[in-house]
Amino acid sequence: MRLSEAFLDLGPASLERLVRTIAIGKLRTYQLYEPLKVRAGLHKLNSETLRRSAPRFWARLEEHDEDFARDLAQAILLSHWDLVQEVLDYLGVPNEDGFFAKDLDATPYLTPGWQQRVYEHFRQRYPEEVLRLYINHLALELDKSAGLFKPPAA
Repeated sequence: MRLSEAFLDLGPASLERLVRTIAIGKLRTYQLYEPLKVRAGLHKLNSETLRRSAPRFWARLEEHDEDFARDLAQAILLSHWDLVQEVLDYLGVPNEDGFFAKDLDATPYLTPGWQQRVYEHFRQRYPEEVLRLYINHLALELDKSAGLFKPPAA
């Protein structure tokens, strides 16, 4: 699975909603402002330019620009850091305020069915597109064997 596929599975309308949630202040705090601005090819990075750029972002994701997908996902997830921390705590993944060790063996924590359990537990508290993006991002980071998560049709 590629991160761009996780975005593409959500659809362009969800991408637009996700881009609108990016908190510029958090990007500055965590020193992701300039890297995102450069990777996105923007002269100015603010809420308006991000919103207007969503169609261009979609085109880059369709081209499977994985570096761009990674930076965009980080910006979005940083803006939903409470979700990141809660999911890791729910799964029992050792972390420090949402950050886990790069060499972490997550096998004991990401047991079969973890994606569905996380989705069911958090779907009423967080927007679906943010939750699905994080589930797939976490799978890409810690559970290489997991495929693209799609919730079952209701």
